[in-house]
Amino acid sequence: MVIVIHQTASTDNAFLYNEKKVEEKHATFFHSRNTKAINPFFYDKKHRLKEFADIEKLNPRVKNKCLHISLNPSTDDYQKLGDKIIHEEIDKLMQHMGYGSQPYFIYKHKDLDRVHFHIVSSRIDRHTGKKIKDNHERQKVQNFIKELELRHQLDNKTRKEKPVFKFSARSRNIKQSLENLFQHLNQMESTNSKVMYDEALKLFNVEVRQSGRGHIVVVTDGMEKIIRYPIRLSKFKEQPQFWVQEKKEIGRELIKESILKLNHQNLFVDFLRELNKQLRYNELKNTKVKQLKTRKKKRKLRR
Repeated sequence: MVIVIHQTASTDNAFLYNEKKVEEKHATFFHSRNTKAINPFFYDKKHRLKEFADIEKLNPRVKNKCLHISLNPSTDDYQKLGDKIIHEEIDKLMQHMGYGSQPYFIYKHKDLDRVHFHIVSSRIDRHTGKKIKDNHERQKVQNFIKELELRHQLDNKTRKEKPVFKFSARSRNIKQSLENLFQHLNQMESTNSKVMYDEALKLFNVEVRQSGRGHIVVVTDGMEKIIRYPIRLSKFKEQPQFWVQEKKEIGRELIKESILKLNHQNLFVDFLRELNKQLRYNELKNTKVKQLKTRKKKRKLRR
């Protein structure tokens, strides 16, 4: 079992990301707790988002208001636990983390090779308006995972052997899965440079490579050998943030280059105009010189 706390500052962004997955049929509403409506999923997303907006108005000074957690059981863990136990364990997790009284929504995702769950809530206490203490959250999560594995006798060997999100030749829905990966990495504070972003992609056997004038996204065997058909980066709605920035920089350079070329063309046109003027002037001058010589000859003959 792997539980990840995502570094998402905006509750709106985390909430709308999951709602979009539902709209695209890649996720479903799974569970909610402590909401004003008995079943908030009967209403539209604006009604659900208002649950958080009303709470976060109590303390607008807090920057990182969002709690966004993903719970990622392995295929074996999910088959053993099932939706009912996972439903109960998520409630225990939120209680363990100090968010048991907060409103939260849970979404069941199916856009990777296995089922996983996203939890969205607010770090602003609904009763006091103060920020809920988030000290040692990652340690709390690790302690909860150990207790969960002991309670249900889960095998934790698979968790230590390989990353959950690693792609392979058998991965299904590869384009959607890659977009989901980009979405996660774009929200992580640790991937704060292009080098770090590339290294993070390699952990999942994914690379972005240059191809002609553009870039392609490839899945490798971990040894740089491509094992899936490459996908053009331009085909992705959600793209790696540093590659997008790089593309923008390249775009700016191309614009600069075009302007320089245009300037050179304009200078060349001006040069041609000046040259043409000079040639005409020389022609006129030569003509006048010839006329003068002709006149002088005629005068000499007359004498």
